[in-house]
Amino acid sequence: MKTYQTEQIRNIALIGHGGCGKTTLSEAALFATGAITRQGRVDDGNTVSDFDKEEIARKVSIGTAVIPIEHGNIKINLVDTPGYFDFVGEVYGALRASESALIVIDASAGVEVGTEKSWKYVDEYKLPRAIFINKMDKENVEFNKVLDELKDQFGDKIVPFTLPIGEGVEFKGVADVLEEVAYEYKGKNSTKVDVPAELQGEIETIKEVLVEKVAETDEELMEKYFEGEEFTKEEIRKGIKESIKNRDLVPVLVGSAENTMAIDILLSFIKDYMPSPLDVGTVVGYKGEEAVERKIDKNEPFSALVFKTIVDPFVGKLSLFKVLTGKLTKDQEIYNSSKDESERLGGLFVLRGKNQLEVPEIVAGDIGATSKLQEVQTGDTLSTKADRIVYERINYPKPTLYKAIEPKSKDDEEKISSALHRLTDEDPSFVVERNAETKQLLVGGQGNMQLTVIIDKLKNQFGVDVTLTQPKVAYRETIKGTASVQGKHKKQTGGAGQYGDVHIRFEPSDQDFEFAEEVFGGAVPKNFFPAVEKGLRESLEHGVLAGYPVVNIKATLFDGSYHPVDSNEMAFKIAASLAFKKGMEEANPVLLEPIMRLEIIVPEEYMGDVMGDMNKRRGRILGMEPLEAGNQLVIAEAPQAELFEYAIDLRSMTQARGSFTMEFLRYEEVPANIAERIIEESREKAKA
Repeated sequence: MKTYQTEQIRNIALIGHGGCGKTTLSEAALFATGAITRQGRVDDGNTVSDFDKEEIARKVSIGTAVIPIEHGNIKINLVDTPGYFDFVGEVYGALRASESALIVIDASAGVEVGTEKSWKYVDEYKLPRAIFINKMDKENVEFNKVLDELKDQFGDKIVPFTLPIGEGVEFKGVADVLEEVAYEYKGKNSTKVDVPAELQGEIETIKEVLVEKVAETDEELMEKYFEGEEFTKEEIRKGIKESIKNRDLVPVLVGSAENTMAIDILLSFIKDYMPSPLDVGTVVGYKGEEAVERKIDKNEPFSALVFKTIVDPFVGKLSLFKVLTGKLTKDQEIYNSSKDESERLGGLFVLRGKNQLEVPEIVAGDIGATSKLQEVQTGDTLSTKADRIVYERINYPKPTLYKAIEPKSKDDEEKISSALHRLTDEDPSFVVERNAETKQLLVGGQGNMQLTVIIDKLKNQFGVDVTLTQPKVAYRETIKGTASVQGKHKKQTGGAGQYGDVHIRFEPSDQDFEFAEEVFGGAVPKNFFPAVEKGLRESLEHGVLAGYPVVNIKATLFDGSYHPVDSNEMAFKIAASLAFKKGMEEANPVLLEPIMRLEIIVPEEYMGDVMGDMNKRRGRILGMEPLEAGNQLVIAEAPQAELFEYAIDLRSMTQARGSFTMEFLRYEEVPANIAERIIEESREKAKA
């Protein structure tokens, strides 16, 4: 593939609800431009974009794929993303690598949850956007109904740039509003026809709206508009481009990706009206604490951001990056300024799906790939050592669903760790952590589908069979009362014996553990105090109820006795542990559970369901705040034991419109009836 200059490049993320046809659209674009001779189908598992084994098996996109299209001396990098909500991390990476987004809609479904979420993501990244209404040839399609839905949801910045000629099974072409021409299609081949009479009035109305939008982009044009002067074609084109860039205008185009209808018009629209990296102008990075602005220009020092990693057991690790400034050639040494390390490129190419197309260089604004960068991870900045710069990392959503993972075979215990590490390289929204307390290895993600894909990849790519289970709750034990007890350890053998005797008072404390002494008259020599404390601290690891760690307890050594020959540190340590067990049992021991703080964002209409559900989880609503777009922020707290499936349940309750974050708050006493069950289960396990 030839080298394209910055102004000739368009990076556009394809986003939208699952099943709206993003992958089919990228396939149609390849077919329409002659890059492939036969258009693949998702159902047949032969598309360029969905090349991963898991994607082919499931018939859904799981990872982002870059599909470079050459159209009219312009290179369009279509960044095809998954529509399934579990893989939202892929969308974040794609938006970071793009100057604009194309939200794809299924014409028969209209505005779906994924459409709303896509709009929200694009808002977060402040990107210009357009909408492509796909599947116009499906049954029961009503274009005006979908257009009204879009306007109701997103406002009057929604303006059609193409109108359908016929709809549903009668769909046969489109009318181009700006050019006032129409085309009828047989597959990807089109015939120019007269604009149907019934669309003439609609086109005039839309053009009036567009002229107003153009006028708003420039004071001189506004003056011209008020004086009733007509704009030139060049002024209209420039004004529309500016209005799209400023996010004041969201063009809507229609077509059918499956039958390659109106894909050529869509590509020409992207070429003419969507921003190039040059239109964005500058990027901001950091040199230490200092913010540095750089021009997106091939003559600047080289810098790039890695926005995706692909891990392939056969090919190795592929790093996909967006060159932000300067240019990169294949013999260049690169510097990972995020990790302060230099590395050599393992070749330089652009990816089209999984196919590697070698290139001599990649200039500012373009997307490239290389292999074998061992230390480079998604989010890292690449630069030259002489002009190091670091860009902000991609901000991925935090996991909301955790499961404990363990290999079915003990032989795989070492293998599982390195395999999981490689999979987190590929998907940074998936995390692996070891719970120091429960000793469980935990995996976290956005939902069941994401974790299921990870499990299948472990088996199919790395040969590791695993099981997922519910994580253990890290309970605690404490006391509510006070007890003064004696702990005496006396052991007589043939030689020297062991003797330690302590009297200790146990009581609740607001600290994890306090040790004090009130010994008078040398009943216990001072040199044995550390042994007593050590014996108590070691005993804290296992409480008397269910063997969980003990917290919030004060132990005061107030009396005891010793033997001048047989007393030693070990004897006093054992005596302290005996006192601990007796003191815990007598001081009203209770079980504590972790309480989590939740911030839940839900649309107003689901509030009743969410609040009722929180009560069933032994939760408490602490407050509510209204947010924009009819959403409510619910602040609640609930026991961790009741929240392991909350990510799945909230999605189900709110048709995937709800989201939440969660963090540990404090420990609280477990209700007696539940505590009895937990204690019984723990004792049964201990016997086994």
